[in-house]
Amino acid sequence: MPKKPTPNFWSKLKQPIMCLAPMSDVTDSVFRQIIAKYGKPDVFFTEFVSVAGLCSVGRNNILEDLRFTKKEKPIVAQIWGSRPEQFYKSAKLVKKLGFDGIDINMGCPDKAVEKQGGGAALIKNPKLALEIIKETKRGAGILPVSVKTRLGHNTNIVGDWTRELLKTELAALIVHARTRKQMSKVPADWLSITKAVKIRNQMKSTMLIIGNGDVGSLDEARQRVKETNADGVMIGRGIFGNPWFFDPNIDIVDISIEKRLTVLIEHAKLFEKTYHKSKSFDIMKKHFKAYASGFSGAKDLRIALMNTGNAQEAKKEIQDFLKTLSSTNKQLK
Repeated sequence: MPKKPTPNFWSKLKQPIMCLAPMSDVTDSVFRQIIAKYGKPDVFFTEFVSVAGLCSVGRNNILEDLRFTKKEKPIVAQIWGSRPEQFYKSAKLVKKLGFDGIDINMGCPDKAVEKQGGGAALIKNPKLALEIIKETKRGAGILPVSVKTRLGHNTNIVGDWTRELLKTELAALIVHARTRKQMSKVPADWLSITKAVKIRNQMKSTMLIIGNGDVGSLDEARQRVKETNADGVMIGRGIFGNPWFFDPNIDIVDISIEKRLTVLIEHAKLFEKTYHKSKSFDIMKKHFKAYASGFSGAKDLRIALMNTGNAQEAKKEIQDFLKTLSSTNKQLK
C-alpha cells in the first residue's frame, strides 16, 4: 500500500523552495532518480499526464508516466486537460497512487494540447480554469493542489490572472515568466513574478508563488528569490546535463568529464532497465546532447552516441572516448 501523504507538504518546506520542472519525455522516474542521487531538489514533478487518458480504457499505458520511487518524494503529479469531471476522477486516482500533491498544467504552449482546450488555452478561459481547480480539489481531498501557468496567453495579464487564481486558495502557483505567445523566444520577465507576489501579499493569501524561467544555477535561483520575494524557483532547462544542479556544494565546472560521462552511463543503464518494455531508448538521446557538451571532442562523441540503440552500445562509445582522452592527456604531460 502507498504511504499516506502528509496534508499540504508545501507548508512544511524550508524556503526558498527549489523544484524540478515537469518536462515531457525528460523528467521521467529514471531522470528524477538520478537527480535525487546527485543533487535532490525540494520538490519533484512528474511529466504532464492527460486526464482524458487517465479516464480511458488505455489508462494502464499512461500510468507508466506516473511511476515513482520513495527517493523522489515529495512528488507532485502534473495533469492536463479541459474537462472538469476528468480532473475530479484523475485527482482521486493520483491520491490513491500515493502522490504528495497535484499540479494542473495551465501553461503548456503545445498546439495539440491547446486544441483540446488544455494547457495555456485555459488562460483564455478563466471560468473553465476555476471550475477545473474546484473539481481537482474535490477529488484530491487532503492533497494540496497547485497550478503551473504563464503570464498570459497573447499578452501579459499577470495581475488579473493572479487575482483569478487567488480565488481558488491553491497551495502554490508556479509562474513561467513569459506569455504563451512569447514561448521561450524572449528573456523571462521576473519583474512580473514580483508583481504576482505583491498581489498575493495585498490579498493576504497564503498561496506560495514559485518563479520559473531562464535560471542557470542555484546561485541565480537564490538571487531571483531575493529580487522578487517569491517563495521559490522551479528549474527546467538549467538541469539538463547537470544532475548536481541542486547541490549547494558542487559547481558543474568542477565536475570532470569522466564523472559526467560515467553518470550518463548510469542514467542510460537505469533507463533501459526500467523502461525497456515501454519506452524507446531514443528518449535518452536528448540527455546525450546535454551531458556530452562543453568539452573538446564532445561533438564527435554526441554523433557516436546518437547512433547507439541501447545502453551497452552507449557505454562502449563513452569508454572508447575516455580511453582516447586519457591517452591524449598522458601525451600532453
